Amino acid sequence: MLWASLGLAAGLILINAVYVAAEFGVVGVRRSRVKQLAGEGSRLAAWLLPTIDTPRDLDRAISACQIGITLSGLLLGSVAQSRLAPMLAAAWPAGPLSPAFIEGLSTAVVLVLVTGASTVFAELVPKAVALRFPTETALYTFLPLAPSRWLYRPFILLLNGTAGLLLRAIGARHLPSRHVHSPQEIALLLADSRDGGELEPDEYRRLQRALRLTQKTARHLMVPRTQMESLDVATPPSRVLEIMAASPYSRLPVYRGNVDNIIGLLRTKDVVERFASDGEATSIDGLIGPVAAVPESATIGALLRVLRGQRAHVGIVVDEHGGTAGLVTLDDVLAELLGEVGDEFKSVDPVPEELGDGLWRLPGALSLADAAALLGVELQEEAATLGGLVVAELGRLPAQGDVVEFAGHRWQVERLAGRAVESMLASRLPPPGEEVR
Repeated sequence: MLWASLGLAAGLILINAVYVAAEFGVVGVRRSRVKQLAGEGSRLAAWLLPTIDTPRDLDRAISACQIGITLSGLLLGSVAQSRLAPMLAAAWPAGPLSPAFIEGLSTAVVLVLVTGASTVFAELVPKAVALRFPTETALYTFLPLAPSRWLYRPFILLLNGTAGLLLRAIGARHLPSRHVHSPQEIALLLADSRDGGELEPDEYRRLQRALRLTQKTARHLMVPRTQMESLDVATPPSRVLEIMAASPYSRLPVYRGNVDNIIGLLRTKDVVERFASDGEATSIDGLIGPVAAVPESATIGALLRVLRGQRAHVGIVVDEHGGTAGLVTLDDVLAELLGEVGDEFKSVDPVPEELGDGLWRLPGALSLADAAALLGVELQEEAATLGGLVVAELGRLPAQGDVVEFAGHRWQVERLAGRAVESMLASRLPPPGEEVR
């Protein structure tokens, strides 16, 4: 009788453990990994995939696990109180204690022991295993729990429906469970993978750039109008040839009157072909092609859709007043994603340079996100570049040698390019109360 009761309790603990492992496994498993295994011929993965691929089915699977955990826990408590506690009370040695006290004490002892065993073997251990091996756990617990999902189906519908009504009553919206992560969570996952040795430093930096890229706009990537190379449509043909030959770019925007009125793009290839066929510099009429235009607030995804839809390599960025804010190319997007790539025909843009003793030389055109990652500070401002942030802190146009202090650093304007900050020196400020040596 004793061994049968202990076996029943152990069986209930095992059932509880399977439910707990299944719940954490189905929540933690990567959908992409299951799809890969299904594509490789795994039957278990093929059976599991519809459940994690459909939010409503995933929600029902989780509910089935929770019902199973609750029922097995209640049955375990019942077995402990109705069968194990009386056995312990009967085995209690005779003494001055009253039978009622012995019965109550035995019940308390059994419940404490059973609760401890359940917590360790049915909660902590399966949870740790499922978190460590989510794919294997989700696959191997899928078939054992299939009868439960069928058996509990009426209760799942009733309980989920009741929960939905209560959420709507308090103004909340019931959303089925889904395997989704916010950008912040993805960033943490990437950092954990890097720290755990799953990602090489270069891979981590590329993925981090790709994540930041989704949060940027055309304004962040564009070449500002003050740095654009452009061409007046009224430029004499001989002069056009000289300009195109001297330019490191294969395409130049063409304007009529002023740069706010961009009418198209002129390709070096077309100009050279016209010169080769005519033997002399002639009118560029008919050579000017259309140009894509995007608002400066366009996301990178919207920018790429426009360029792809118009089969364009270059887009003109338009400000809120309809004027030209700058120019953006596919190369700018790739450079943001992969890092700056050298080109034998283009001058190399300045890059961050560590000078030693905590001193950095930083380009004024460096994005705030890159500067923040480089220096380990928070720079959440409306400005798109480091130079723009310094100008905002100064409250005026900068002059060479200007110094501002913010974000725990001292920023000194080193060089100017016209009215824009070309480079600056950044050094960390000492903590309050510590003297500078």
